Amino acid sequence: MKTEAAILWPDADEWSVEEVELDPPRHADEVLVRMAASGMCHSDEHCLTGDLPVARPLIGGHEGAGVIEEVGPGCTAFAPGDHVVFGFVPACGSCPSCASGHSNLCDSGARITGGLQADGTTRHHARGQDLRTMLLLGTFSRHTVVNVMSCVKIPDDIPMDKACLVGCGVTTGWGSAVYAAEVRPGDSVVVIGIGGIGAAAVQGARLAGAERIFAIDPSEFKREQAQRFGATHVAASIEEAFGLVQEVTWGRMADKIICAMGVGHGNLMPGIMALCAKLGTVVVTNIHPALESEVNISFLDLTLMEKKVVGSIFGSANIRYDIPKLLELYRNGQLDLDGMVTRTYPLADINQGYQDMRDAKNIRGVLVYD
Repeated sequence: MKTEAAILWPDADEWSVEEVELDPPRHADEVLVRMAASGMCHSDEHCLTGDLPVARPLIGGHEGAGVIEEVGPGCTAFAPGDHVVFGFVPACGSCPSCASGHSNLCDSGARITGGLQADGTTRHHARGQDLRTMLLLGTFSRHTVVNVMSCVKIPDDIPMDKACLVGCGVTTGWGSAVYAAEVRPGDSVVVIGIGGIGAAAVQGARLAGAERIFAIDPSEFKREQAQRFGATHVAASIEEAFGLVQEVTWGRMADKIICAMGVGHGNLMPGIMALCAKLGTVVVTNIHPALESEVNISFLDLTLMEKKVVGSIFGSANIRYDIPKLLELYRNGQLDLDGMVTRTYPLADINQGYQDMRDAKNIRGVLVYD
């Protein structure tokens, strides 16, 4: 079949929206999905800038929701008509990582995140070339063929332009607070960067019972939005936040810090560690440049104050447990997904959507398909 997708070609500096030839599912572990909506995550921007090296040509997008139209021969896990959200880290459910409760580190899923199907081939083609898809999803396409390991069935009544967000940004931010940082009632929490991940981290900290939530972002718009999501205090920079956190916590500083900036940099770590209390935890969720190898941390401070620095992918969450749970929180009015969608765009305007992200105009921009 023919469809339309946003492709990142070699040496290109923007997305090219054009016609794509899409093959049907070939195996029992593949399904064809008609996309309804896709979040415009910063990770796809990392592919464009090179901070996250990927093989090109590539159909972008990994935060999506849609309706299954066709299943591969012998597939019994899903049926046409099922509404699904994609978890950007595929989870097989049976490897050692999944079996030990860490499906965000799935061993089997990791083998297909390079953008090729499990059999090593592609289903998408354009200009006579095979196309990889971002994390074997390619949600910047009106139709895509994905592995069943990435699919989570959701109720039909959940609006998919909101549901798509839990496939990456919301679960990543919420889980960074609830799971990776282990925010507890009464904690003081700092969230650095209020995009899709940071806004969800603020909400996760609020739901976990944090007493004070400090949101740091240079954008006045994003600082205002952070207070809507539960932040009690805001600052424009790490340096500005130091005095504020020190004053409000009577010198104790923050129990938990979540790094959710668009791009992390190692030279920011001294200021971040200074915000951290004794026995505190710094969660590094944001992407750092792939070639960055120098990070400035005082290991004496780390030892004497028993601070912890931990990494987190997908918020250390489980796609099949946490995605339905977060959508239920949304349905019950406890998780604000509506407020996180600042603007929606047609596929043709994807480059404008990413420019709006760079200009700090959006918490999350969402592509909405007809």
